[in-house]
Amino acid sequence: MTYSLGGLIEAADYNTFAGNTTAGLNRVWSTGSGDAGWGQTDIATVSVAATVTATNWATLVNNLATTGTQTGTTLTSRTAPVTGNLIAILANVSTDITSVTTNRGNAVSSGTEYGVFSGTTSKTTGTGSGQAAWTITFTHTVTFPSADQARYFWNAGGIVRLKYGKSSTGTDADADWNTFSGLCGTINLTGRVAGAAQTIAAQSYTGTTRLSGTGGTQTTLTTTTGWYNLTGSATTIFQLNDTVSPYSTNFIRTQATATSSTVLTLSTVWSDDGTGTVGATANITGGTATASPSTTISGTAPTTLVTYIPPSTTSLTNSWGTPAIAASVA
Repeated sequence: MTYSLGGLIEAADYNTFAGNTTAGLNRVWSTGSGDAGWGQTDIATVSVAATVTATNWATLVNNLATTGTQTGTTLTSRTAPVTGNLIAILANVSTDITSVTTNRGNAVSSGTEYGVFSGTTSKTTGTGSGQAAWTITFTHTVTFPSADQARYFWNAGGIVRLKYGKSSTGTDADADWNTFSGLCGTINLTGRVAGAAQTIAAQSYTGTTRLSGTGGTQTTLTTTTGWYNLTGSATTIFQLNDTVSPYSTNFIRTQATATSSTVLTLSTVWSDDGTGTVGATANITGGTATASPSTTISGTAPTTLVTYIPPSTTSLTNSWGTPAIAASVA
């Protein structure tokens, strides 16, 4: 690098700052690759031996400031050059690009939770018979418009959220399952960008994060597993067992699979082994469905609801599109 006080500002210097390399802002701002890239308009580089204009510098400076705002990173105060003025050396540009690159998975704010889905997310008919064992399997897919748009969603602070619950009554086991399903809270899947926790809207997300849920016996919570850690084989990201005797073998389990570069599949099993008190039954009732669109469990039937919180468009334009949620119950 020749970029230094008293030296000429060369195209090679500027291009290093702007380019899609480990030292360039486009790696985070534009297409990038893997867990880097928000899909914003590419910062144009300059041909070798061409003049680096005030407009070039202003674009870089303004977009660098926006990355600082998006990630909550404190940057060096600087003013974008104006056409007609002498362009002075701008201090700490490389240092600031390194800082926002390190913090690229953080987001000061989030978008509005999205709860539109197709299919069925509630088991409205009764399940089980007498003291026989039973399971309910909820399957959800979140399909992104393209592989790059999936990356932009996770990289800019997108969250996929699961909620569990039922409130219908009428059988011996209903009361226990009503209480137990409500203990799960919300399970939140993030990208785990840069292999680290992400601070999104002032909340730390570690990859798989359980929020607002307490109680039960948590047998699995893969706190360091996010989208970028998933494969084509199912990974159990969360399991909660009942703690109330004699129901301690009952559980709710969610597995996550990166079915492809554009599809996240979430499979949730509610399981009852039929064990109960003498004379009691293990079957549970159905109830009313939670209908789309919804970000809360509004019906009484056993439900696993999947929603997502997109990145904020306060600093960024929507480059991730509108992922589609589909649900089914068996």
